[in-house]
Amino acid sequence: MIDLSAYLRPGDRIVFGQACGEPITLVEALIAQGADIGGLYAFIGTSFSGLFTPETANAFRLSSMGAIGALRAMTKANALDVIPVHVSQVAPLIAAGVMPCDVAMIQVSPANAQGEHSCGLISDYVRAAVDKARVVIAEVNEQVPFVPGETIPASAIDVAVQVSRPPVEVAPAKIGPTDEAIARLCAEFIGDGSVIQTGVGAVPDAILRLLHDRRDLGVHSGMLGDGLVDLAEAGVLTNARKEIDRGVSINGALIGTRRLYDWAHENPAIRMTPTSYTHDAGVLGQLSRLVTINSALEVDLAGQVNAEQSGAAYMGGTGGQVDFVRAGARSPGGASLMVLAATAKGGTISKIVPALSGPVTSARSEVDVVVTEFGAAQLKGQTLAERARRLVAVAHPDFREELDRAAFEIARRGF
Repeated sequence: MIDLSAYLRPGDRIVFGQACGEPITLVEALIAQGADIGGLYAFIGTSFSGLFTPETANAFRLSSMGAIGALRAMTKANALDVIPVHVSQVAPLIAAGVMPCDVAMIQVSPANAQGEHSCGLISDYVRAAVDKARVVIAEVNEQVPFVPGETIPASAIDVAVQVSRPPVEVAPAKIGPTDEAIARLCAEFIGDGSVIQTGVGAVPDAILRLLHDRRDLGVHSGMLGDGLVDLAEAGVLTNARKEIDRGVSINGALIGTRRLYDWAHENPAIRMTPTSYTHDAGVLGQLSRLVTINSALEVDLAGQVNAEQSGAAYMGGTGGQVDFVRAGARSPGGASLMVLAATAKGGTISKIVPALSGPVTSARSEVDVVVTEFGAAQLKGQTLAERARRLVAVAHPDFREELDRAAFEIARRGF
């Protein structure tokens, strides 16, 4: 195991590669040695490894942009500092020194003949961390694919730790009847030539399964899962009609299984890019027929979205939602879909609510279409009274009477 005391100083700020690009060997080393170095702080965007627990976090203080993946348990134990930041702003804030980065710990593929390492499964803010850090420690993993796009030259790496171990995998979520019902409604917005942005999970996977009869679909997304492979193998995913990046799926994070990773290896049909490209308003503004798909914890009757916190429980994050919500809603022929089940906790709680119980992640002025298993409420350009009426209509029937009373007050006031 690498001796981190040779490279880290007490009080250092560490930035990890995130998601399935998490450098698990380096994380394990920091967990084992961090307490002896002392005073360390670490940031990771998301984590699915399960390595971060309230016990292991005693070796350093961990922060993140949300409680996504295995980090939710950390927030429950009050062991995670949450930074409310869009993923697209992490790299600029690192570059500006607002989010300090003394040490970058990343995972990369073996180098090619030109001495360049692929960022592999994650690109987003990796290069920004590498450029800013005093010390760059790279876990060079023989089992990480060389995916076209963002690369790190060997000359930028101060310490290379050679390993051969399976990278983090995230299995496809189990799709239930509610997910399928939501997916059917979402699929109606996706026609031939549409460009898709989506996350990973049961609803996105269910949507992608319904698109095999489409033609010339494209992808421009912050993250992608195994469902991408199914579309590609069905001949549906061609990216042929995109105004930019013709023939190529643009992505920032691969979150899935070995099947996805093997498909992406040296595949010219995909390109991994930083958030300065995946989430940039100027880039997204060049795409017509862009359909963005994002999730919510709850939506109020004005159309405000909370994707972060439910009461005292922090359960999500800002992520890239706002960038894509805005882009999809403004794309000619496109749409921005906000998806959520109508209820939670076994049907005892409505997720369409009179007022949010947590922060506003996406403003009501940005939200386009809200989809539950009971319908799709198109909100763009509608009055507040009409928005409330349409949202009540897609709520669970058990809660509509109560919501109707709140909607009546909105209609009475006009706001």
